Amino acid sequence: MKIAIVGTGYVGLVTGISLALQNHKVICVDNDKNKVSKINKGKSPFFEPDIDKYLKKVLKERTLKATNDLQGAILESNVTIIAVGTPTINSKIDLSFIKTASAQIGESLGKVKNYHVIAVKSTVLPGITEKVIKPILEKYSKKKVGEFGLCMNPEFLREGNAIEDALNPDRIIIGQIDDKSGKEFAKIYSKLSVPKIFTNLATAEFTKYAANSLFATLISFSNEISRIAETTENVDVLDVWKGVHLDKRLSPIINSQRIKPGVLSYILSGCGFGGSCFPKDIKALSSFADEIGSEGGLIKSVIDINTTQPQRMILLLKKAMGAANLKNKKIAVLGLTFKPNTDDIRESVALPIIETLLSQEAIVVAHDPMAYKENISPQLTNLPITLADTLKEALENAEAAIVVTAWDEYIKLSPEFFIKMMKKPIVIDGRRIYDKHSFLKKGVIYKGIGT
Repeated sequence: MKIAIVGTGYVGLVTGISLALQNHKVICVDNDKNKVSKINKGKSPFFEPDIDKYLKKVLKERTLKATNDLQGAILESNVTIIAVGTPTINSKIDLSFIKTASAQIGESLGKVKNYHVIAVKSTVLPGITEKVIKPILEKYSKKKVGEFGLCMNPEFLREGNAIEDALNPDRIIIGQIDDKSGKEFAKIYSKLSVPKIFTNLATAEFTKYAANSLFATLISFSNEISRIAETTENVDVLDVWKGVHLDKRLSPIINSQRIKPGVLSYILSGCGFGGSCFPKDIKALSSFADEIGSEGGLIKSVIDINTTQPQRMILLLKKAMGAANLKNKKIAVLGLTFKPNTDDIRESVALPIIETLLSQEAIVVAHDPMAYKENISPQLTNLPITLADTLKEALENAEAAIVVTAWDEYIKLSPEFFIKMMKKPIVIDGRRIYDKHSFLKKGVIYKGIGT
């Protein structure tokens, strides 16, 4: 099939590459000429493992190209996928990008002679596709649904594993305004033998929020347990989770082999979750619940726990240092991205940790393998911190180190490295990536979440 994808951000480009790898003809559309040029040269505007390799492959095979010409892309395609951003502002979803895209698509749709399906892949709240996007498309195209198709197709991509997730999805959810829309749109997934759920538009929209909220809830529950463990004598939450994970309902035994599902990675304690999806989506869902008169109390608790969890790192730091005052103390922050294998620092817990350290007049030196290599975030440039090029530079003469992101580069560090580099070897482990006993035995002052 011929597919136009409006938006070349994380979802749009990954989706485009995955569909091109399945031999569809994909046109990625963006109004940013620099991004379009970059993509056409085989360079992704963001970091994702192997994405440039796959991008070069589909460009060489001519199954994907990027353009600024929205109308040309739509006229050349059978399906248009909307994949623009839907950020959250003041805990409410911002629809400005999707409204603009819908109007522009509608104008081009009016010139299309054949049946054409518009599919929303951007994350939007229940009712948005039908009550907001549909009227805009009809107004600007001067057509009615039926003359064109309308679907909602949520994405379930994990940053760091996005290409794999797109090529091998767990399931495909297709919200359809009518049977014809869903049937035509489903053709783009004809080569994928995975469960396909056909439902209405609002249910498809809600499924994405339910999925993200579930995982966010597991994380915040795990972090609440860690807080209780920290104030309970002789309890280490890491050992607690080892025991909990062995429940056969969580880790079933099949053919005498224990299976460790990916969900277990969310039932672990840490310094909080961040990224482009979980924080904005649960805030938007909470506001939506308020608007429709639903309590949403659990979701509010998930948000509250995650908002305050980074401050646990500061409490552990002061406890380890035996100091209430951090003024003029050099603190190394290891990790700025919200998770490993991405350059994304959106809603990263490193940011509130750094802001708190600065408010208490600490000297902050931060390191991350990816966060500021090429597209340094304004959130970092506006902070009075030093961005170290190497771990050695970050840790040299530091009075404490706070580990925020579980990069492999950090996991491999030995107690001896911290002892050698630091003024005083104090390590605050926000991801529990180090063996507590070996660190303590070697003379490192170690404090981890849940200890």
